[in-house]
Amino acid sequence: MITTGKFATILLAGSLFLGACENSSQDAIKEKRKEEMTNKENRVSPPATATANIGENTVTINYSSPSVKGRQIWNALVPYNEVWRTGANEATTISFTQDVTILGQPLAKDTYSLFTIPGEGEWVVIFNFNETQWGAFKYDQSEDALRVNVKPTMTETLTESLKFEVIAGENAGSGIIRLNWEKLQLDIPFENVATK
Repeated sequence: MITTGKFATILLAGSLFLGACENSSQDAIKEKRKEEMTNKENRVSPPATATANIGENTVTINYSSPSVKGRQIWNALVPYNEVWRTGANEATTISFTQDVTILGQPLAKDTYSLFTIPGEGEWVVIFNFNETQWGAFKYDQSEDALRVNVKPTMTETLTESLKFEVIAGENAGSGIIRLNWEKLQLDIPFENVATK
């Protein structure tokens, strides 16, 4: 016969055992996340960088590159009308070493997280001051430096892995931030602000 005292002891031992198992499981998850953070090359969506000198302005984009893998991307894997990290893993970042204007709107030289809100006919492109965040889970609109609207275009060619490029524009000191993924292309034009 189990007495009340023995029953309480059994309950305590059981809860300690379950707690230890839960902590062990949580530790394993944390360890896996830590390994993913340090071994970025082993990720399913590997890290990539796009950089170019546009005049005296060095523009650098750091991102993780997911692949299509036969999936429907737009308004499926990447929903419309929701903030997207514009890549995978950590939020994509973009840095300028010179002040610029994006579609005529001023943006100071700095490093920003680059978010988007995809839409069927128009995207919102967001430059956010908080450049050290995982995905868009803690995105805060009050930390936005700039928002602009850009229309995407569809292409004939499939781009399997998400790709950013920084390319020179038609005029000196102008450039384009280009995103290609699946059959979508998004061009974000910018111009360097002349320094005196």
